Amino acid sequence: MADAGAGRDKCGEPRLVSLPLSRIRVIMKSSPEVSSINQEALVLTAKATELFVQYLATYSYRHGSGKERKALTYSDLSNTAEESETFQFLADILPKKILASKYLKMLKEKRDEEENDSDDGSAGDEAES
Repeated sequence: MADAGAGRDKCGEPRLVSLPLSRIRVIMKSSPEVSSINQEALVLTAKATELFVQYLATYSYRHGSGKERKALTYSDLSNTAEESETFQFLADILPKKILASKYLKMLKEKRDEEENDSDDGSAGDEAES
């Protein structure tokens, strides 16, 4: 496992990818459409994933508040997902963090709205009859 962190394989050769290929294979095989995975496709997918994560992190760092703190934070990533058209598809995966109290308040307001809507809808049905 220490070899993976150093970027070398078991023979001491530099690794092409840093991500564990076995994990990527498992993720790819979880799709029902995939029956077998070519080793070259596996390595290319791993490399593409690494490059994507690197680009996301770099973009989030440069456009977020991480530069001032010299650190990349979750909020930098979630802001990028929300504000950048390129990363918009990640908005559900990287939502903005909110306090539990705010979330509970939002749920209560939503339930109240739904109850009001259902009360209004049933009153309207009775008036039509």
